[in-house]
Amino acid sequence: MKIKSFPKILTLLTAVVWSYIPNAFSQSLWYETPAKAWEEALPLGNGHTGAMVFGGINQEHIQLNDVTLWSGHPMDGNNTEAAKVLPELRNAIFKRDFTGAEQLWKKMQGPFSANYLPMGDLLLNFKFDEATVRNYKRTLDLKRSETVTTFKVNGVTYTRKAFISYPDKVMIFSISADKAHQISFSAGLESVLRNVSKGKKNSLILSGLAPQATTEKLGYPDALQYDEQNGMKFEIRATVQHIGGTLRTEGNKLIVEKADEVTIYITEATSFNGFDKMPSGDKNPDLTAKSKAIAAVKKGKDKILADHLKDYQHLFNRVTFQLKSPDYSNLPTDTRLKRFAHDTTDLDFQTLYFQFGRYLMISSSRPGGHATNLQALWNDQAKPAWRSNFTININTEMNYWPAENLNLSECHEPLFDFIRELSVNGAKTAQTNYGISPGWVAHHNSDIWAMTNPVGAQGQLPGAFCWQMGGAWLSTHLWEHYAYTFDKKFLRETGYPLMKGAAQFLLKWLIQDPESKYLVTAPSTSPENGFFIDGKKHFITRASTMDMSITRELFTDVLKASKVLKVDPDFSTQLSDALNKLYPFQIGRYGQIQEWYDDVDNPKDTHRHVSQLFGLFPGNQIHLDDTKALAAAAETTLVHRTDYSTGWSMAWKINWWSRLRNGDHAYLLLCKAFRFMDPFVKTKDGVEAGGTYPNLFDACPPFQIDANFGVVAGIAEMLMQSHRGYIDLLPALPKSWQEGSINGLKARGNFEVSMTWKAGKLVSVSIKSVSGGNCNIRTPDKMKVLKQAKSHIDAQGLLSFPTIAGKTYTLVRI
Repeated sequence: MKIKSFPKILTLLTAVVWSYIPNAFSQSLWYETPAKAWEEALPLGNGHTGAMVFGGINQEHIQLNDVTLWSGHPMDGNNTEAAKVLPELRNAIFKRDFTGAEQLWKKMQGPFSANYLPMGDLLLNFKFDEATVRNYKRTLDLKRSETVTTFKVNGVTYTRKAFISYPDKVMIFSISADKAHQISFSAGLESVLRNVSKGKKNSLILSGLAPQATTEKLGYPDALQYDEQNGMKFEIRATVQHIGGTLRTEGNKLIVEKADEVTIYITEATSFNGFDKMPSGDKNPDLTAKSKAIAAVKKGKDKILADHLKDYQHLFNRVTFQLKSPDYSNLPTDTRLKRFAHDTTDLDFQTLYFQFGRYLMISSSRPGGHATNLQALWNDQAKPAWRSNFTININTEMNYWPAENLNLSECHEPLFDFIRELSVNGAKTAQTNYGISPGWVAHHNSDIWAMTNPVGAQGQLPGAFCWQMGGAWLSTHLWEHYAYTFDKKFLRETGYPLMKGAAQFLLKWLIQDPESKYLVTAPSTSPENGFFIDGKKHFITRASTMDMSITRELFTDVLKASKVLKVDPDFSTQLSDALNKLYPFQIGRYGQIQEWYDDVDNPKDTHRHVSQLFGLFPGNQIHLDDTKALAAAAETTLVHRTDYSTGWSMAWKINWWSRLRNGDHAYLLLCKAFRFMDPFVKTKDGVEAGGTYPNLFDACPPFQIDANFGVVAGIAEMLMQSHRGYIDLLPALPKSWQEGSINGLKARGNFEVSMTWKAGKLVSVSIKSVSGGNCNIRTPDKMKVLKQAKSHIDAQGLLSFPTIAGKTYTLVRI
């Protein structure tokens, strides 16, 4: 299909405005052609309903998701034989019989997770002569969370708009034309899952059934398996309102002819009724979808839009980010992405990507919804890669790294709800699989049913599956939320009980190492990686660096929380004692942070997981200031692992280099993350080189949402850090970002930070103290606080001053 549209790219390149415009910045993704691949379509969401809008001319395709639509149902995947095997397994590890240990571990595994599913597709079919199409443009407006598609045919300009409302739980799709009686199309609903669809008056209705989970195999069977009695049910409704023209039903289609304007209200629901309840129970998705549709039509699209904008912009407008840059906004987004390979002067594209990441978080994770999975909210495959589940050995956590520092604390809430659910099932797993109570555990995979058992069924390799640290890592997010918000009620009622439960498990999971006499984890792995001894690859050992780092981080967080709440002195003593006995970091023979208990690291290993650096980020254990040797070893490790890898791995590396205050290397990785990935070109097996798809989704490959969030968290770390008890301004500013501003970042201590800089130096800083208390700041330049006589430079060289809750303080360069 050839569409006559804007001038050719060459013309556009010559039309770039080369004068720098620091006050202008892009906040829209736009394209000259409809999406042909899913990775070119534009995402919408409200934390519950997700949609991918293709912007087709003769067929508009809207692919739909519901965050709760998963295969299967609650099941007990715990292994009653595992606890009996554990002593023998540990004995094999301590004897360095790694082959024997791995064979024993296989007896301790359980079923695989369920998978996240697509719900359906709304297809609108038109009859345009595409040869006459002019001025085509499709846009995702980040300021409004709205897609807009416009084009002109035979002198008529058509406009299609779509958004999904969080307050009203409905998707609105509207079609208008600048001349009367010009809108004619047929509409139908489809799904790749078992379904029945029909047209009824002015509505399309699709009722469907989710398949059963395939828990005994790593892959999928050829055909989906269904269970009418126990499967999750779902329904989609598309209710059509029109001005002018006619509307009629033909079978399972709606036909609109010669209308002036059309509005489609899209609602959906599933029979999901909780992580611990069968989805075939009393909850009726038909009634829910119908009631939402009735309420939406009654309210009307204009009021729904007004409330949608108020709700969305309340979150999105909190943070602005600008860099002095040439203005390339007259180029399509995919063109700008492709250009980045040979011209990185489009700094405005980086700020666009930053705000797109914030947009994705607001769209996919909202209070009352569920935590984001590997693809957040968006998936069009019945058999998605890695089941599109919750992979909690990095990916789920990375999804929420920007929640606090990018001022979106509310979007963190679904993860806390998920942690609570995991703690319930995880207590059963801890007791059944390991004989540990009280306390709870989660392994590396989970799903909507809050599965906590180790996966692998019988016979699968244990490289990823033998990992007991998922609950502990997730629990560190609970302390982080408190550190940013000072919400003591949350800490007392939600955060601390969950953190304590995870710590209770680890206290009993730790065992004294007969060699070093330290407390260690055994069995232990470094996620998905292995080591070689005598030419043979192994996975299971004791005291991997990641295990010990997560344990150290959680114990420290729980101790801080108990001090804030003034509770559990006896338990705090136990934690303190154990903390002092943990197997410490080791610097290996190549000057690296050792990944394993033994010094068996390979400096040529470029594995995507660099889990031994957890203590550098997101942990708070390796610092340039007071653990210089470990920081130097961490840098050596990063050099060994190299830069190019999967999308999420490069995102993590941006954060690591930022913590090492090497802004130029962090920026180098940021640029590499913008490697254009053609969705029509299949990546060769074994190639770990990620990038970015045309719609700016991360390419792991294939699509995973984690790097979208990890990269923007890294950008924030380049500009501000606050993990050391003070606010560190411009700690890793790259030379390329000579002039810019950012407003609304959140720092630990419940401070909101805004700043501008020129020639790489701070010009002014604004600090809003939300909770009050002392504010300590590290700056690359000498600053003073205006109208604050009590400010001073403390013994650490920090600018320190008392603050009053609700007051904003201005700092200027001296």
